[in-house]
Amino acid sequence: MLPEQRLPEQVREGESVSRSLKFLYLTTFYPPYSFGGDAVYLHRVAHALGDAGHTVDVVHCVDSYHLRHPGEPEIQYAEHPNVTRHELRSPFGGLSPLVAHQTGRPLLTARRLRQIANSKQFDVVHFHNISLLGPGVLKLTPAGGDFVKLYTTHEHWLICPMHVLWKFDSRVCESTDCLRCTLQGKRPPQLWRRTGYLREAAAHVDQFVSPSRFTARMHTERGFSEPVDVLPYFMARQDQDWRNPAPRPQERPYFLFVGRLEKLKGLHTLIEAWAKVTEWDLLVAGTGSAEMDLRAQASANPRIRFLGAQSQQQLGALYTHAVASIVPSVTYETFGMVLIESFARKTPVIVRDLGALPEVVEDSGGGRIYRDNEELLRSVELLARTPALRGELGELGYRAFLRLWTTEAHFEQYFGFINSARGRKFGSTDEWQTTSSPAVRASSARI
Repeated sequence: MLPEQRLPEQVREGESVSRSLKFLYLTTFYPPYSFGGDAVYLHRVAHALGDAGHTVDVVHCVDSYHLRHPGEPEIQYAEHPNVTRHELRSPFGGLSPLVAHQTGRPLLTARRLRQIANSKQFDVVHFHNISLLGPGVLKLTPAGGDFVKLYTTHEHWLICPMHVLWKFDSRVCESTDCLRCTLQGKRPPQLWRRTGYLREAAAHVDQFVSPSRFTARMHTERGFSEPVDVLPYFMARQDQDWRNPAPRPQERPYFLFVGRLEKLKGLHTLIEAWAKVTEWDLLVAGTGSAEMDLRAQASANPRIRFLGAQSQQQLGALYTHAVASIVPSVTYETFGMVLIESFARKTPVIVRDLGALPEVVEDSGGGRIYRDNEELLRSVELLARTPALRGELGELGYRAFLRLWTTEAHFEQYFGFINSARGRKFGSTDEWQTTSSPAVRASSARI
């Protein structure tokens, strides 16, 4: 473990500094009270920082989770001794996130947020999905002044009140019509978006980052005022289990879909295409609001199996033994966590030519890109009938994973952004760097 005391005064100008940093993460959803890949990423990065000897305080809104899921989470996640979760649970329940949604300010949780922010002298304040905390939370000022603020655009919330650039619940958003789209989506309009409040709040952030070049570009094209750099997602190396995988879930060869069962994830298009597939199965891992409709759509096809919610450990075996993972999203994904989860198991991917998905495939060479169901089915047959090609693409994806999407690769960029922000804000030339703790060295040795 690195020492807790501050060291800059003991370090020569321009020298690298390895020490324990204090991170404050603020987000709407965090495991187990979460949905989707962005929360999985948060859990991974918080635990990776903890493994490296840093401390992370994560603030997340349980009231927001219960707006969509009244019960307790079905899947539990491991806790870390260096990661402290702070659950926002207002006496007003779901009214708290609703007030933040409408006013842009976390009015009913402001006192609690200030208490947490002042509980330690934080070095890095990092905002993630703050959609139900409101942009006003960006103005939160922790005790002490030697901190930098970062923001990751896990969704398109900064430029889209519906978060996902999915217009009228029917197609990708090609041009702005936000008020009509919001009303048709049965959400109350956010009047603060028509003022300069978001721009004012964003000015309190020192560095904006996005998981992909596509998403960074979309923010610029849709008028977001601050520059956005690129910080891709990652997987910890110890999550790799292709060397000693769990048993196959079934004997028949299969393709895999992993994700939330919502219309914009495109599973309905995959079910439609699978009506022409007779030799290979489609396994579906995940739950969501469209699950009943999707099960009904697939009910006549014995080649499609719904597995429900799966833990990360269960997903490992599913990825490893799949011919390929298919990501048929019909709207703009900001990255596609499923892709690197597949690559880490030497499993290729087949993705729709939309959003950030083709970017990840092109950077890796680890899959195929399709534009319609005919192209999709040609890729399915080619990979299923050509094991050598499946192995070649899986190997390319894995090599790219080691190069671009491991903890080490992520931290090199992450701490680079932190140091650049410190340099701009304080004129600091010494560089904070992560540590090579026993936990990190052990994970690296597992390759």
